[in-house]
Amino acid sequence: MTNEIIKEGIAKGISYTAYVELINRLVEEESTTGIEQVKQRVDFTKLNASRMRRLDKTLAIPEQAKQVFRDMKEKQTWLVLIESWCADGAQTIPVLNKIAKEVPAIDLKVLLRDDNPEFMDLFLTNGTRSIPKLIIADNDGNVLNIWGPRSQVATNMVLAYKKENGKIDDTFKKELQIWYNKNKGEAIINDLVNIVEDSLTLEKDFD
Repeated sequence: MTNEIIKEGIAKGISYTAYVELINRLVEEESTTGIEQVKQRVDFTKLNASRMRRLDKTLAIPEQAKQVFRDMKEKQTWLVLIESWCADGAQTIPVLNKIAKEVPAIDLKVLLRDDNPEFMDLFLTNGTRSIPKLIIADNDGNVLNIWGPRSQVATNMVLAYKKENGKIDDTFKKELQIWYNKNKGEAIINDLVNIVEDSLTLEKDFD
């Protein structure tokens, strides 16, 4: 049953180009994806469109990382659960797109969380529907790896702030976005390099 849900999700997923077109249309319409059509999320959708445009123009995948990703031979779908208003998602999905453009084995797909609750509930984070969430699956719908909602570095930042302040607030969210801008996707790339290297090592062990 789980494999069927995965395959259905992959079939429903849209390309990165289509996702960008969707966000641009929502900005023009002063709207947002998801269930809650509130001003804050509409504003975040507009801000995220700008963030994604900047990353699309400026982001570069290091050559060493490219080579690791290119060593992947088996076809994979990288399916990202996301919403247009998600700040972490806007900092993440352009990175995944840049990687996918370099690697023929990767088919990047985007799936909206609120439209696909059954799929989302297979990949909760500490019991919550946190996004973005990257599901790496093979052609048979077998889940090979899961990543998200943030890089390990950003996750550690969140945990440290929560420990000191009790919860995440607007101050931290602004600090996190500043960090994203300075980091330029490096932490996300490093996480994914580690995932791929581990999977390639396992493949060699079974050869």
